Amino acid sequence: MEIEGKVIELDNEGYLVGQRNVAMELAKRENLELHDEHWMVLDLMRDFYNEEGVIPDVRHIFKQMSVDLNINKKEAKAKLFSLFPYGYVQQACKISGMRRPRGWSTG
Repeated sequence: MEIEGKVIELDNEGYLVGQRNVAMELAKRENLELHDEHWMVLDLMRDFYNEEGVIPDVRHIFKQMSVDLNINKKEAKAKLFSLFPYGYVQQACKISGMRRPRGWSTG
């Protein structure tokens, strides 16, 4: 597929190939280096989207992080914002390649 003169590689079902490379480049532009916990969050977001067809609300991410990391939701919230200091919408959604969730304004 070509967009604005750039070739974007898709798999046979139309999904972006090299999604992690794109996320790493977007993170770099946000002055973030992605580690395992970042990928855990980004994968949770993509999995939720693939299963439900909508971008997950941050509450769903806190809940699943609390289960996966065996911490409470308050700790999960703090962890998320330590990973993505500019927030779920401003950084995590952007880096994951998702749009801003419904109900979230740009400020």
